[in-house]
Amino acid sequence: MEYLREIEGKQAHDPLFDKIMNKSSRRVFVPGPVIVGAGPSGLAVAACLKDKGFPSMVLERSSCIASLWQLKTYDRLRLHLPKQFCELPLMGFPSEFPTYPTKQQFIQYLETYARKFEIRPRFNETVLHAEYDKVIGFWRVKTVGKKLEETEYICRWLVAATGENAEAVVPKIDGMEEFGGDIRHTSRYKSGEEFRCKKVLVVGCGNSGMEVCLDLCNHSAKPSLVVRDTVHVLPREMLGKSTFGLSMWLLKWLPMRLVDRFLLIVSRLMLGDTARLGLDRPGLGPLELKNMSGKTPVLDVGTLAKIKSGDVKVCPGIKKLRRHTVEFLDGKIENFDAIILATGYKSNVPFWLKEGDMFSEKDGFPKRPFPNGWRGECGLYAVGFTKRGILGASMDAKRIAEDIERCRDEEAAPYDHHHRSVLLLKSSSSSPSP
Repeated sequence: MEYLREIEGKQAHDPLFDKIMNKSSRRVFVPGPVIVGAGPSGLAVAACLKDKGFPSMVLERSSCIASLWQLKTYDRLRLHLPKQFCELPLMGFPSEFPTYPTKQQFIQYLETYARKFEIRPRFNETVLHAEYDKVIGFWRVKTVGKKLEETEYICRWLVAATGENAEAVVPKIDGMEEFGGDIRHTSRYKSGEEFRCKKVLVVGCGNSGMEVCLDLCNHSAKPSLVVRDTVHVLPREMLGKSTFGLSMWLLKWLPMRLVDRFLLIVSRLMLGDTARLGLDRPGLGPLELKNMSGKTPVLDVGTLAKIKSGDVKVCPGIKKLRRHTVEFLDGKIENFDAIILATGYKSNVPFWLKEGDMFSEKDGFPKRPFPNGWRGECGLYAVGFTKRGILGASMDAKRIAEDIERCRDEEAAPYDHHHRSVLLLKSSSSSPSP
């Protein structure tokens, strides 16, 4: 690699380079990009690079790939979209998998994917600090291992693949310390079995919150759902096709607002008026809202029927918690045994990546919106921040691999030209004179 030859040159001729580099107890030069995160997004980039003959190193703080899926999701989880919209680049799902693969099937797919492209992440390595060093012209990525050993990786390219769901969002609710019962985030929820016959309050009405309520019902618990904001609830399928797939097809021919109007009309016919159930719809249509804010509509898998039947009770926002008691904003007070926080996740990029141009310090997302947020300066890239799921991550993974290949070829061109010139001079000087 041309840039490794550059490192060797700096080591040989620049005493300041060695002085700077020797600060780390263990140093590793990486002959390719460093990818932070071994979730679907990180695996996708590594596979696309591998397909182009490009080595990479994947750093993962957990002990496995796709740790969110393997360690922090509930048992009944399935992909919310049909499998063809959740494929990673270069490898589809097995034909025998159902339209909506289970959590276990998706993990199996990811593990097969990693084996196929020989992706071997360095597990249990948490990135503490990543910063571009202008003096040496490379990224310095500092990690700490399971035994607190520190390592510094030196690389030409850095890919942030920690994604949108790196850290659980746990809201502060007045009186949490007084409640006395179980309060947990959905990242620690596995099954409704342990809540059988208990009154459980689920906070958050996104896809996870809705599905946790359904799971609790199926295990004879008594769930209530806190709805703090407006929400679009759509049937998972319309007219015999997936709602997402139908929407993508209609967008090829119709403007977004017309497609939104169609989705809302069909939803009203199939589901009824959700506002009567305490689920007010936003002013913007589901696709327009998703496009502008990233807020995903809920694809109903049976929870709405439980709300209609009274098995799931809809509640307003929480004002205060007391001993096994919740006071709501409307003044009503009710007893609960446990609270499940379906309050989502957030990016953790600002905690470890030290740069001020590409990522927002406020939310940890690229400042430039999709589809232009994947590339930064000095060989920095982002994947898994599109708010468009695995499909968006796959698109960015392909772009990143192509761009790194282009950079490599451009940087290698002057060296190749110089090398050919030297060979020609040597050849001509060694030729016999006429």
